[in-house]
Amino acid sequence: MAKGIPTILSIGRLHITAIAALGTFTFGWLFTGQYLWGLAGVSALDWYLVNILNRVVDLKEDQANAIAGTDFVARHHRGIRRGGFFVLGLSLALLHPFLGLVTVLRVAGHVLGLAYNWPLLPGGRRIKQLYFWKNTASAMGFLITVFGYPLALCLPFPPGISWVTVVASMLFFTLFELSYEVIYDLRDEVGDRAAGVRTYPVVHGESGAVRIVDGLILSSVAVLLLAWGFGQVPWRIAVMAVAPMAQMVIYKRALARGITSQDCVRITWLGVGLLVVYHLWEVAGLPGSGG
Repeated sequence: MAKGIPTILSIGRLHITAIAALGTFTFGWLFTGQYLWGLAGVSALDWYLVNILNRVVDLKEDQANAIAGTDFVARHHRGIRRGGFFVLGLSLALLHPFLGLVTVLRVAGHVLGLAYNWPLLPGGRRIKQLYFWKNTASAMGFLITVFGYPLALCLPFPPGISWVTVVASMLFFTLFELSYEVIYDLRDEVGDRAAGVRTYPVVHGESGAVRIVDGLILSSVAVLLLAWGFGQVPWRIAVMAVAPMAQMVIYKRALARGITSQDCVRITWLGVGLLVVYHLWEVAGLPGSGG
């Protein structure tokens, strides 16, 4: 049992679940002035379910890319699929009275996740197999949970926050998140090529994909700093530009020796760690907090 729990957490891509939940928590606080613990928990649940259901249909790619936990998923894929859909349906029914409009976004997010992972499109295709739309759909999933969930509560903005602030933050986040997606695609190039998944590394090669990553990272920083310079984003949001710059350093080092699954997990946990430090800084009232 002790060994089973880490495996169960791992197959749900705990690092992605954690950063999605913390993203919801962080932007929920920024845009409402409240700590939305329950909403962050809902985000974590939704991303965990999306990830484990993704693992069931990604066995071929994951085996080729030596992703941890793939053997476990292969042995228990029927139980994982049934359990995932059961928990999803139960959570939608039980939580709707407390979430209201958020439930609509939850359903939309899971429909997107199913179309992304499962062969539901014409010709038995998945969104994951479609050039450009693969990464865009994944980024949309994060936008739904990280921004859509808190905004669906229809709470008033705190001082210093406007719809321009929200749009600028969303653009920053989208560009930054897309850079994550392409870094993961660099890791998965062998398996994706074998499975016919047309990612940027598969279509443009490593050098082309690296240029795309660099452009996304630099653009995300530029958007945030320009919005801050024009007075549309407060410093407490502008300081998030540190995250993509830190990612640039880490991913370049990994790229020099060949990006591995462990590198991608570490990069994601770096983002989780930076968000934790961000909140601890704010709570402690250290210089620059509250601005």
